[in-house]
Amino acid sequence: MVTVKIVLRKEKRKRDGTYPLAIRIIKNRKVKYVHTNQSIDIKFWDEKERRVRKSHPSSNRLNNYLLTKLKEANDIALKMDEEDKLISSNEIKKKIKGNRDNVSFFEIASEHIKNKYEAGKYTAANTEISKLRNIEEFLILNKRVSREKNIEDIKRRRKERISKARKIGRNYLEDLKYYSRLKLDFQDIDTAFISRYKSFCVSYLGQKSRTITNQLIFIRTIYNLAIKANIIDSKNYPFGGDKEVIRIKSGNKIGLNKDEIIRIEELVLERNTTVWHTKNVFLFSYYFAGVRISDVLEMKWSDFVDGRLYYQMNKNEKPVSLKIPERALNILNEYVTEKRSNNDLVFPFLKKADMNNKEDVFVKTRNATKLLNKYLKRIAELCGIEKKLSNHIARHSFGNIAGENVHPLMLQKLYRHSNLKTTINYQANFIHKDADDALDKVLNG
Repeated sequence: MVTVKIVLRKEKRKRDGTYPLAIRIIKNRKVKYVHTNQSIDIKFWDEKERRVRKSHPSSNRLNNYLLTKLKEANDIALKMDEEDKLISSNEIKKKIKGNRDNVSFFEIASEHIKNKYEAGKYTAANTEISKLRNIEEFLILNKRVSREKNIEDIKRRRKERISKARKIGRNYLEDLKYYSRLKLDFQDIDTAFISRYKSFCVSYLGQKSRTITNQLIFIRTIYNLAIKANIIDSKNYPFGGDKEVIRIKSGNKIGLNKDEIIRIEELVLERNTTVWHTKNVFLFSYYFAGVRISDVLEMKWSDFVDGRLYYQMNKNEKPVSLKIPERALNILNEYVTEKRSNNDLVFPFLKKADMNNKEDVFVKTRNATKLLNKYLKRIAELCGIEKKLSNHIARHSFGNIAGENVHPLMLQKLYRHSNLKTTINYQANFIHKDADDALDKVLNG
């Protein structure tokens, strides 16, 4: 005889103070629980009726959900009980769970990335697809050939993907469909697996520590999703404690100095050429405290009102209002003759993009960013700047020149940071005076 009931697991209090709702299976006095991924405050549970009280704001939805799960569990349990009298409560539990132990890491990861893609977070989705690709390369590593041959094969496959994307375009949903079919059991992702993967990232992919850290954060995120969905037990969790501890290391951020910025400003280039537009976009970003290039490319004339810039950041959707510096106004004046309406883009790089299509904007922004980085290298050569010049250096340059001269609270506002600590940590990359003075005092004092 099998008994199946919905219970509130009062012995399993969660950190948020709620208790999990579960299906309890009893057969031959053996008890098993199948969790429903739902939890409530104990005051909302009617123990006698085994249902959520009406005082809970979502009582109808939860009770309907629980009744559905209870019916499914009863049907499965009764059918299995009829078919095999020796069946155990544990086997009934596995059947009810739908054998979730076989769900692959790639399946959960693909669903996670698909959700980002459908939410219009194309940059994040694209980055995480690359992480899946790296894990796949690790799994298919041919140990029978040399390291050099494996690296050669990895590079070849990468070139083939790029060539294919250039010819027919990228289909991210097709990529995710492919990855969702790959197999990697969560049980196999242990500390030994992670250690080998870290070595692979260094030896075969040539990645730096921060890039590897980002890979581990992604794996940890997917693992946490699997735990939440009861696909894997938390006791197998390979992170934290005496296992793999993820430490985020900050690298050196190097910006241009005033002299180097002036050299770029004074660089004479042929008007309306790509390199000329590149110079203007870079300086425009710098003049507004390092506004992200993607934001600069999407700016419209309607964003400039009464001598101020009003726009919403792509990254975190924060509204921003800044005074237009005179030098930025000079750049705007270079483009005003091309203005046809207030809805026109200021800069030309996304002119052919469908601004109502987020994916099209993402693709064309990505392509424009690559083009800008290419021409920034040429600008660096023409200006005699030996530092690596890229789009993000505009932000570092502002931080470098601001140094200790601007109060952190003001920089926090200019950088659009949510947390002052983030600003202080960021600005610490560019403040060296105290350390330099101490060094001089010891060596030359």
